[in-house]
Amino acid sequence: MSHPCFYLWLHRFLCRIIPNRTIHKNFFYSFRDKYRFYACLLRARFDENKHEKDMMKATMMLKAGEEEFWANQHPQPYLFPDSPGGTSYERYECYKAPEWCLDHWHPSEKAMYPDYFAKREQWKKLRVQSWDREVSMIMAFFAMNNLKTEHPLVDCILKGT
Repeated sequence: MSHPCFYLWLHRFLCRIIPNRTIHKNFFYSFRDKYRFYACLLRARFDENKHEKDMMKATMMLKAGEEEFWANQHPQPYLFPDSPGGTSYERYECYKAPEWCLDHWHPSEKAMYPDYFAKREQWKKLRVQSWDREVSMIMAFFAMNNLKTEHPLVDCILKGT
């Protein structure tokens, strides 16, 4: 009998693989009704084997399914522009204002977003309270494991020199 972790891994893998395969079906069929038909056929193929108890057979079916997907995937899958690999992924990052700029807003500007700035003040207080503890934990971890950082000043602090 197989290990219970294998069942959990297989279940999680199938939960990720079904939507992925369905999305790839959408690249081939531009009409929604045709896409849904083939997506339902794909789901039925998964459902007819979902109660397979023999893990060797399940692994072989999974391998065959991966090979089938690789052979039949779309040559130019659609990538959303803002998603990784898309045409405008991280394009406008340079125009985003840093977080510290919000500290310099006028009170009348902050009054337009009272909930956000109230939560932000709580977050800043929590950060100030926990900062020393977090840094000491990180430094203890580096010192205990005899690790080096990329910054020479931090390495000197860790060595205590």
